[in-house]
Amino acid sequence: MTLVPPSLLPFFERLGQGVRLEAVQCERTRWPALRPGMALLAALALCLAVSPRLGLAIDAYSSAERALFMTDHLGATRSPTTLRYIFRKSGSLEEGFDDKVTVILAAPGNARCCTATTTFLGGTRRINLPEIDSPQGNPVILHFLERDIREMQRLTKGQPNYFRKRIRMAVSQGAKITEIKVPYGGSLVAAQQIVIAPYVDDPLRPRYEKFADKQYVFTLSPGVPGGVYAIRAQVDSQSQGAPALLVDEMTLDDTASEKRTTAGTPPR
Repeated sequence: MTLVPPSLLPFFERLGQGVRLEAVQCERTRWPALRPGMALLAALALCLAVSPRLGLAIDAYSSAERALFMTDHLGATRSPTTLRYIFRKSGSLEEGFDDKVTVILAAPGNARCCTATTTFLGGTRRINLPEIDSPQGNPVILHFLERDIREMQRLTKGQPNYFRKRIRMAVSQGAKITEIKVPYGGSLVAAQQIVIAPYVDDPLRPRYEKFADKQYVFTLSPGVPGGVYAIRAQVDSQSQGAPALLVDEMTLDDTASEKRTTAGTPPR
């Protein structure tokens, strides 16, 4: 059952994708009010994680959907702790920068999961994001995508909801998944790499041809705190041998982890 804040039901109805609203549960006590920024984040989550298949068994969803949006990434990470990520923008399109992302997981003092407070970038680049109570999935996935969608809107003048829809469809229908190893804590840990290209076969791609071959690479691992090792969005140059046009990459900072708690250690 999907939890939807009451104030977002009109938005949900406007999706126009045949979603059965009777399968959507409104939990009013959990969503007493939407703080600034919550509406955008919740709308993103709905577009990405909810589909016309609401109410079906979990195996009706693709492996990529389950891995990205239906997995308890924080299940083996005790709170209180802070997850730290390095964010790097590079490429020939615009001036690059290095920044950071932090997710503070505060213990609530009972058996429930933590409260997650994310600081996504700093200074004038900082994105205002809501505090999330009792998360299961790592919120950096949706935060990264929300920033990316805003950037696509800025660069192409396209509509955010359209980009969200394309990403959701790609995760549902066109994701490629590979089992890999990644370095963490002085050793190699098992990871899963999920690759999508939401716009490559988009009939509207001529409107933003420069970015139509954009790929998103999600690297997930139960062997690292927070379950998310890295996320990258990349647009290669259309000229052979030229450097990438745009790369946004967020990687777990191994050296700055306050507390490492992974599978096999006591639960939070």
